[in-house]
Amino acid sequence: MSQPRRPATRSFSRGFKMTSALLGPQIRAAGEKRGFAVTRLLTHWPEIVGEDVAGMCRPVNVSYGRGNFGATLILLTTGARAPMLEMQKEKIREKVNACYGYAAIKRVKITQTAPTGFAEGQVSFDHRPRAKTTPPDPAIDAHAEAAVAPITDQTLRSALESLGRNVLRKSSEKKGLK
Repeated sequence: MSQPRRPATRSFSRGFKMTSALLGPQIRAAGEKRGFAVTRLLTHWPEIVGEDVAGMCRPVNVSYGRGNFGATLILLTTGARAPMLEMQKEKIREKVNACYGYAAIKRVKITQTAPTGFAEGQVSFDHRPRAKTTPPDPAIDAHAEAAVAPITDQTLRSALESLGRNVLRKSSEKKGLK
């Protein structure tokens, strides 16, 4: 007797996926190799500790001791900035534990590197500056407002107006570059 065939199952989904959903597992795996159970600590470092501290150091590793009673966060900085960070270790620990949601970090250890000369020491701790915005063009604003004028819902109108303004600005920038 032959057994009935099972219908083939598809292993893919239809439609679009957010980039964060596609890259999440790879980012989590890379973070876990360095001991980061919460990848938000790596991706949102300036927001967690503040721009001034993030400009001086970056997290390198989280090592767990025996019995898992508190971890050690290792920060990388240049030699000249280490004394300033040494005074702020307790504040950094509190902010990082707030990110974790519990007292995960027991100690903060600061590792110094040379600003130049070594391959890993040549890393800049400065974050990418924000893109400069061009001043708004009144003609583009008027065109975007006129396009969404018939819409009665205020929130939808403002969202579509902002979208239209951005699209028109980008297309005018591309025409200016050609």
